[in-house]
Amino acid sequence: MTIQEFEQFLAELDDNIAKLEQAAQRTANTTASTEVQKLRTQRDGYVERFFAKLTPWDNVLLARHAQRPYALDYINALCEDFVELHGDRLFGDDGALVGGFARLSGQSVMILGQQKGRDLKERQRRNFGYMKPEGYRKALRLMQLAGKFTKPVISFVDTPGADPNVPSEERGISEAIARNLRELAVLPTPTVAIVIGEGGSGGALGIAVADCVFMLEHSFYSVIAPEGCAAIIARDATKGSEAARWMKVTAHDALTLGLIDGVIKEPLGGAHRDPAATAEAIREAITAALVELTPLTTDELLARRAKRLRGMGRFEPVA
Repeated sequence: MTIQEFEQFLAELDDNIAKLEQAAQRTANTTASTEVQKLRTQRDGYVERFFAKLTPWDNVLLARHAQRPYALDYINALCEDFVELHGDRLFGDDGALVGGFARLSGQSVMILGQQKGRDLKERQRRNFGYMKPEGYRKALRLMQLAGKFTKPVISFVDTPGADPNVPSEERGISEAIARNLRELAVLPTPTVAIVIGEGGSGGALGIAVADCVFMLEHSFYSVIAPEGCAAIIARDATKGSEAARWMKVTAHDALTLGLIDGVIKEPLGGAHRDPAATAEAIREAITAALVELTPLTTDELLARRAKRLRGMGRFEPVA
């Protein structure tokens, strides 16, 4: 059973449980109420068993789930006094990147988030989460502003990748991403990044080079979309499910490889099943990271970051 088929099965089961519960409440039938409880227990058992056997491809599909919370959902749930700032001061404003000052758990921070959009109109305005050069330059402007005022930078990563179209190439998207990578490496303020959905290649890295990087349990992080990898390696884009396994794209894979610092557990069934609980788990991870990073001096922070980045990709030979 695929994740889509399971979601449909679960929706039908939830609908039947809700109807039975309403009938039990109208008639005050204790037998029916007991039956409702049994069905809920069975439902939870189905979910636990299914999610215990998730494949990497299932995780990819969950990361792309239409109802999965996006950056603004988490920003609204976690932050107070969010003031969105616009424009890169060079070309224009990129709707795929939202950012601005906010208060998180009483602390002033700079928030960045890649936003996809819910309906077609908003998705077109947000370019489906594909950031353009002006988006990365806006992000850089806001990160440097945070550095100036010594405010931590919190990034919510969720993009299929950087915008691949000709106008973006003409406006220097590769240079914009490269500059962000360089500047993030030496930004004199604590940085925390959370992959909340898709972590697509340089499109994600442009705001995700950080002191601490977390991934939600059912997000993924990869140099290319699994379908793109399959099209190149296997000459067959339909083998994306196999490519997801080859590429080790899941959060637990990234943690095992030392690419991230932690996996944030999602509610049973995925983040879209309980966005509020997911937001609180994210808050706890960010707060814990800032408690560790904030007391460090700038020199200590940069030395720690450099050691972390230089340690990636190093492996010891096995006899």
